[in-house]
Amino acid sequence: MNEYIIAIILGIIEGATEFLPVSSTGHMILAGSMMGFTGEVATVFEVVIQFGAILSVLFIYRDRYLNMLRPKAGGKHLTLMHVAAGIIPVMGIAYVLHSPIKEYLFSPMTVIMALIVGGIFMLFAEKVSKEPRITDVDQLTVKEATLVGIFQVLSLWPGFSRSGSTIAGGLLLGLSRKAAADFSFIIAAPLMFVACSYDFLKIYDKLSMDDIAMFAVGFVTAFIFAYVSVIWFLKFLNNSSLASFAYYRFLLAAVSYYYFFF
Repeated sequence: MNEYIIAIILGIIEGATEFLPVSSTGHMILAGSMMGFTGEVATVFEVVIQFGAILSVLFIYRDRYLNMLRPKAGGKHLTLMHVAAGIIPVMGIAYVLHSPIKEYLFSPMTVIMALIVGGIFMLFAEKVSKEPRITDVDQLTVKEATLVGIFQVLSLWPGFSRSGSTIAGGLLLGLSRKAAADFSFIIAAPLMFVACSYDFLKIYDKLSMDDIAMFAVGFVTAFIFAYVSVIWFLKFLNNSSLASFAYYRFLLAAVSYYYFFF
């Protein structure tokens, strides 16, 4: 398959799924395996296009990030302390377990299992959650931000989904879907930037000038589709639950299992 077609396909998949509760990592592993796009170049490419998705969230929430950098006296609002509390738990666990996660959990079968378990978790959260106590992300306390961050640790299992774990965890903690999604996206950018930078520094020497054009196509595609995906998802959550995403995960797991093991 032409490398630019691969770049567009994977850019669309990364951008469309990175911030939805369906696991972009799981989709990338499955899609890359199906297209035979694996190895060192594929690894670098996947990291690069994640930066495109990160940039889209920075653009969407740019005013809120600027407000956190230039806090105003008085009034309750999200701060850098809340963001730090939300990302420290998963960063700590990821640092300790980075090698075994990469070695044992990045395979079609482990992703399929995570898609199913994550979908069940999302349905459970929707079923047991009550009327939300927190309807706006600015109402979060640092303690609540930390608890959401602990749920995010589940996303270290590729296929579980970072947004799925944080939004479902937020529902269990009394956040509305919108507040949980906003916080999930806000903490995603710095967390993903650190994680992607860490991965990139370890593999950047595998980057060739011959691959720059392909990477640029994937980067731009991921940015565009991530931007559209986040805007759409926030509107979707105003009147809908996570259930449809859970059922999609089950369907994807079934199709993937059939493709890889039959």
